[in-house]
Amino acid sequence: MSQELGITADKQKNPSEWYTQVVQKADLADYAPVKGCMVIKPYGMKLWESIRDTFDEKIEGEVEPVYFPMFIPESLLDKEEEIVEGFGLEVAWIEEEEEKDTEERIALRPTSESIISDYMGKWIRSHRDLPFRINQWANIVRWEVSDTRPFLRTREFLWQEGHTAHKNDENASEETMKRLEQYREVVEDHLGIPSLLGYKPEHDKFPGAKFTTTIETLMPDGKSIQSGTSHNLGQHFAEAFDITYEDADAEEQTCYTTSWGISTRLIGALIMAHGDNDGLRLPPSIAPVQVVVVPIYQEDNQDEVVGYAEDAEFEINQRTELDDRDHRTPGYKFNEWELKGVPLRLEVGPNEMEDETVTAVRRDTGEQEEIPFDELDERVAELMDEIQESMYNELEDYLHENIREAESKQEILGTIGKNRGYVKTRWCGKESCEEEIKDQVAAEIVVLPFQEDSKPATLQEEDEHIDGECAVCGEDAKRWAYFAKNY
Repeated sequence: MSQELGITADKQKNPSEWYTQVVQKADLADYAPVKGCMVIKPYGMKLWESIRDTFDEKIEGEVEPVYFPMFIPESLLDKEEEIVEGFGLEVAWIEEEEEKDTEERIALRPTSESIISDYMGKWIRSHRDLPFRINQWANIVRWEVSDTRPFLRTREFLWQEGHTAHKNDENASEETMKRLEQYREVVEDHLGIPSLLGYKPEHDKFPGAKFTTTIETLMPDGKSIQSGTSHNLGQHFAEAFDITYEDADAEEQTCYTTSWGISTRLIGALIMAHGDNDGLRLPPSIAPVQVVVVPIYQEDNQDEVVGYAEDAEFEINQRTELDDRDHRTPGYKFNEWELKGVPLRLEVGPNEMEDETVTAVRRDTGEQEEIPFDELDERVAELMDEIQESMYNELEDYLHENIREAESKQEILGTIGKNRGYVKTRWCGKESCEEEIKDQVAAEIVVLPFQEDSKPATLQEEDEHIDGECAVCGEDAKRWAYFAKNY
């Protein structure tokens, strides 16, 4: 592989440089003129569109699409003070040099709960309007960020955010958990990344939420990525923005609301989780090109071999591309499509043409096999399923191997210091105990796992003592907690 095309950084030794090279050399994104922002290139957008389409299919028929402006007046943010406090300096304000056309400051949305709640209050009138469900795909601006990297952490990013209103807390909790489960399906089934689901600690929940649920994914460098969140907002926002309805007895009632979202950070997780020193490795479900057919010919047999390759492409009922560029060598093409993570490469040359076969090479394992031409479509379809399953299982094994239990503070510190991944331990529920760990090894509680056989509930309802003591302070433990370093 040429220096220009290939990945020169080692993923294990220099993951940051490796990641940057993959993003740029695989044509996913480029750096924007404004620091901390990115330009998403066509190949990267196809990944995001695939995530969007997959999730839209899950909510179709239940949730209505909308779009709200990215400009939010300060008065709306001030209605929910916890929003401003929660996002702090990340809120970007418009500074006008010339004569103002408004009497108050305008923010670029850090999230949309305030403006959408305001309109929910206007649109919802009767119990017949409930449940009320809307969703938008939009951009978000959070200005105060450090260590920016395309997809993983940028000042502007793309995301999906759903907002709902319900008659009671039970319905709001069911909604919260349903959307989290749909995120799990996107992450695990579509992206091929195993996950951990649970709650965020009380001090780390979404500002103003009753409780926040999260889906966490473990990266090869041992850090955790928050890959999606779903929030039961209780009546907090409904009370602030007067989201009420008239019940069947003509009595006014206050709604219960939720919000839930995923972002282009999922693409960052996809790159980190599956990539190797040759570039991307994409699960077939999300790969823009699932199969690339590469003809290998000499000048005297070019037409025959390319014709055979075209026939092979026609046989396959997958997202397939024929690479018949005559100004690139087969080796260059192999390397380029490996860099882009295409799950399966089909090589056809004079030998394959004579034997009426195709040589298939898997991107995930490098294994190759000869496929009879008349079995091509069936076998390629089987390989798509095998590759998808294999890539998921590889990461699932890694996840299970990197969850370790600790019984004391020293065990937590030592385990995090020496190993990658999650440390599972008993926790009393006090933020101060988490801070002790965070101050020493820069790890925090990323998820509180759901208790088995528990119905959707608030943290408080599940805060029953478990056997044992908090590993940090020695008081009675209330929950299991997973510590990890995170993005």
